[in-house]
Amino acid sequence: MKNWNKWILGGLGWALGGPIGGIIGFALGSITEEGFKEYKQSERLLPNDFSAALLVLCAAVMKADNKVLVSELDFVRRFFIRTFGEQVTQHRMLLFREILKQDIAIGQVCEQVRQNVDPASRLELIHLLFGLAASDGSVGPQELNVLSQISTLIGVNHRDFESIKAMFIKDTGSAYKILEIEKSASNDELKKAYRKMAMKFHPDKVHHLGPEFQQDAQEKFKKINDAYEQIKKERGIV
Repeated sequence: MKNWNKWILGGLGWALGGPIGGIIGFALGSITEEGFKEYKQSERLLPNDFSAALLVLCAAVMKADNKVLVSELDFVRRFFIRTFGEQVTQHRMLLFREILKQDIAIGQVCEQVRQNVDPASRLELIHLLFGLAASDGSVGPQELNVLSQISTLIGVNHRDFESIKAMFIKDTGSAYKILEIEKSASNDELKKAYRKMAMKFHPDKVHHLGPEFQQDAQEKFKKINDAYEQIKKERGIV
């Protein structure tokens, strides 16, 4: 097993230590040598620390309502296929299923993320987790509670959390919440808010995570643009 661990975890740095490394290490220990027989040493199961943190926190969100839905597993699988390819996905899902069996100390995991992950990547993480929670068509109250806990614990401020939340849970004021302004904001304030949010959520902010996360970053950025265009249309701004 040690030989497998060298290349499976070879891309990790800070995530190897602390609670995240412990969770992944325990999951690996639960997979038999037989389970690894189709793996190739030219591939890395976890290419970076962000991927490791994402796996663990995805499991925490999925376990929030004490049930793991097929739609949630499908979301994780589709995300892996889209970003890493079919073959690597098979291997990651094997590891992910073992992580799901564990009790996850959210506070400890989030503290490790807060200390080691930059602010823009933490926003990306929350957006990805909301996408997972909404994969069955809605975000349940227990899932929302866990998402709120994770957001606070990793150091995402309340306004940014509400902005991302509004991208998935729609109401009549969602566009304003996404841009973090009140409905009473002037047109000049609207324009300034858009520029600020466009800069904060620009995909270039997370380019260091690798190309595999750029599609989600682009989707997040598009929601900022869509909110701005919606408000401009409502106000008759050309």
